[in-house]
Amino acid sequence: MRCPFCGNIETQVKDSRPAEDHVSIRRRRFCPACGGRFTTYERVQLRDLVVIKSTGKREPFDRDKLERSIRIAMQKRPIEPERLDQMISGIVRRLESLGDTDVPSKTIGEIVMETLARIDTVAFVRFASVYKNFQQADDFDKFVSELRPQATSEE
Repeated sequence: MRCPFCGNIETQVKDSRPAEDHVSIRRRRFCPACGGRFTTYERVQLRDLVVIKSTGKREPFDRDKLERSIRIAMQKRPIEPERLDQMISGIVRRLESLGDTDVPSKTIGEIVMETLARIDTVAFVRFASVYKNFQQADDFDKFVSELRPQATSEE
């Protein structure tokens, strides 16, 4: 593992233990060249996924990109970081278990929306606004009214 401080490739593992999510290993590392200390995480990866964009472009699946978009949607929402990590790991495992290495971006978006809808409706609407490319306030209004059709019929 390359040292993030000096670039030395000869770093040493000083401590390894399961991370809080119990699906990754936390490793404390030391660089003998500069004395820097840093932490890395190791996860099981079942297969290399390729995302097929709506334009047809293909790009490697990026767990960090998925995590960033979910964290933005969940910003200032009452959910523990460990629960969020478990949710992201669950989504990745579900994608890996689809049976194909090529995954349409639409499938990823639908799985994320389905998961967020069960956990936090505000985060679900936030994510949907980007995923479905809302352009106007009316787009939000229409989407939210579709979430609870029984509430609008009672008014």
